[in-house]
Amino acid sequence: MPSGQFDYRVPANATEVQQLGQILAQCFNSPPSDESVYLTRIGSENVRILCDRERVIGGLGLLQLGQWYGSACVPMIGIAAVGIAPDYRGKGAAIALMQNVLKELHAQRTPLSVLYSAAQPLYRKAGYEQAGTLCTWEISTSSIELRDDSLPIEPVSLDSSEFAALYQRQAQQINGYLDRNSVIWQGLLESQKNTPPYAYRLGTAAQPQGYIILRQQGEGEQSRLVVKDWVLLTPAATRRFWSFLAAHRSQMETIEWRSAPIDALTLFLSEQKNARIQSLTRWMLRIVDVRHALEARKYPAGITADLHFEIQDPLLTANQGKLILSVTDGAGTVTPGGRGDLQLEVSSLAPLYTGLFSPHQLQRCDRLTATDSALTIATQLFAGSPPWMPDAF
Repeated sequence: MPSGQFDYRVPANATEVQQLGQILAQCFNSPPSDESVYLTRIGSENVRILCDRERVIGGLGLLQLGQWYGSACVPMIGIAAVGIAPDYRGKGAAIALMQNVLKELHAQRTPLSVLYSAAQPLYRKAGYEQAGTLCTWEISTSSIELRDDSLPIEPVSLDSSEFAALYQRQAQQINGYLDRNSVIWQGLLESQKNTPPYAYRLGTAAQPQGYIILRQQGEGEQSRLVVKDWVLLTPAATRRFWSFLAAHRSQMETIEWRSAPIDALTLFLSEQKNARIQSLTRWMLRIVDVRHALEARKYPAGITADLHFEIQDPLLTANQGKLILSVTDGAGTVTPGGRGDLQLEVSSLAPLYTGLFSPHQLQRCDRLTATDSALTIATQLFAGSPPWMPDAF
């Protein structure tokens, strides 16, 4: 079925939102009420549907977010709850949906878009590529030997205003971390399967050094303490974090938390081998507006350099062609033209931009072509901490 026969738009009424919710419930094998609550939380103005004549056949949600790169927050739209009715799969509906949303976002000059993929080939067709990680760790509570109770810890209300401010201080130091909106915060702070979260401040109210938000899961030998969110701004806070978790050893068999695949928190453990990765997935990113994406992030200070790109983007043709990224004192500006010393498709720009893969790694995987000088400059400009985030959406 030609994609031009589909109608892409904002839902006209609550009934169309409900119809999308029913499709999503079938896609994700979840109760329709759960999907309705999620779409309501996103807001109907941030929902997009795809119709064939008068029938809703699919849709998605848009999350107004940002991501931190080089200590700068770059505006980003998260793509959530993508679903197509089963009888319309394989007919071009999914790619039509993504092409339409990307054209809309480009018209709004949105720099970046991120999603979690159940079908990477589909999203690669739309210009997305792997760009960062979401990693879940676990450790036996009894194996945590650290005991340091010198830093105060006390419970705080889940509606505390402290969380966002402390989170932002940590987020700006980590490539890929979200500038969270209310949808993400609500998901963190709500109860799941009748298991409420609990929150604790590390440090004093006058000088907070972090927080832990956690919930208890299961009973008996299958008991697990799930750290839903954490901020640790000092070594003392990290030591207190592990000591506090270890104190649950008589009730909780296992601790679970999210962090980077190479987790610096485990340096505080006597044996890093006791901690193990439970699951690891990668999120995908699309450079929607190349110029604004390159200018919105920060680069390493003290470097003055010009990097000459040649970019291919058959969907958003305004991104195509040669351009020069000029960097001075951490700030970048983009001008058209140049030599095209580094040539790549827009999808391959994503892992370069975030730092998931180095320019040399991308070259070895046939994802870019570049002169030796361009490879050196790109390596300097896009150096930084490996990109990850603790949030799924």
